[in-house]
Amino acid sequence: MNGNSAIGEAAIRAGCQCYFGYPITPQNELIEYMAAHLSRRKGCCFIQAESEISAINMVYGASLVGARAMTSSSSPGISLKQEGISYLAACELPAVIVNMSRGGPGLGSIVAAQSDYFQATRGGGHGDYRTIVLAPSSVQELADLTHKAFDLADKYKIPVILLGDGVLGQMMEPVEFKHEAPAELPVRGDALRGANGRPSKIVKTFTSNPAELEEINWSLFRRYSLIKKQETAYETFLAEDAKLIVVAFGIAARIAKGAIKMVRSTGLKVGLLRPITLWPFPVEKVQELTKKVKHYLVFEMNMGQMIEDVQLALEGQGEVSFYGRPGGVIPTPSEVALVISRLYHQKGLK
Repeated sequence: MNGNSAIGEAAIRAGCQCYFGYPITPQNELIEYMAAHLSRRKGCCFIQAESEISAINMVYGASLVGARAMTSSSSPGISLKQEGISYLAACELPAVIVNMSRGGPGLGSIVAAQSDYFQATRGGGHGDYRTIVLAPSSVQELADLTHKAFDLADKYKIPVILLGDGVLGQMMEPVEFKHEAPAELPVRGDALRGANGRPSKIVKTFTSNPAELEEINWSLFRRYSLIKKQETAYETFLAEDAKLIVVAFGIAARIAKGAIKMVRSTGLKVGLLRPITLWPFPVEKVQELTKKVKHYLVFEMNMGQMIEDVQLALEGQGEVSFYGRPGGVIPTPSEVALVISRLYHQKGLK
């Protein structure tokens, strides 16, 4: 399947009950898939909204009443959803938001890029909040992490971002779906489904009491700290004896793996660290690697955004270099291999 369709099938099998979206390239196959398949399932709802802003607020309403809800878009469309994502975070409402990112800024291009890293990992909207950010690097992982996104959203009552790109959305690979759609999902205990003998409950994001708002933020912070401890995920590749570690995520990590295989064939000891959760970032793994490795190359399809998280994680215990291509230019493995080889020899590594 292509990546966008795989997300749609995985979402349905994860029990997605409501999907609200608005067309934008390069994720339109996902909307098409949900229109064709979700709306045929009993009790499920597909709506092509009149705008991205409408779509995210429909997610807000559906999550409020206990539905597993989802939306998707691409870069500028995700920008329009940020206020709604901030509201979801403030009200502690689970939701899954898919961003198949494209070149920017502005309308940019419809070609794959990774320039939405800051937007995804820093919350994106206003206020002190975070979202869990999952970064797949294959169609299989798109399916697996889509299912996981719904579970994490419900577990922590938090919006979860699935950050892909135009390459992952369009490419076709074999995919195995490991779950069947549940016949019925339990209703969340905090869902607004009628009072039924309990006191009435009002869910809102505004309070005129600064102390009350402060406690809401501290409560969210405590939950974010728990997520850091329990949900950080990453992959390493040929890192055991490496003298230089390439740090890359998503489709860039696929390219980096090919480059590393090339330079390994010439005797260079190079490995890969691939963050799967961009937030929480695998800080402890980076710090563990610094005990043996002092040189790092951050490779991204942007002007250098993840490099900040790598530098923060290193805490001055390693040297960081950067290579990136912005705007939707997709580097080849041989291009990245040349960069790695030059850096390796410049640093005098053996």
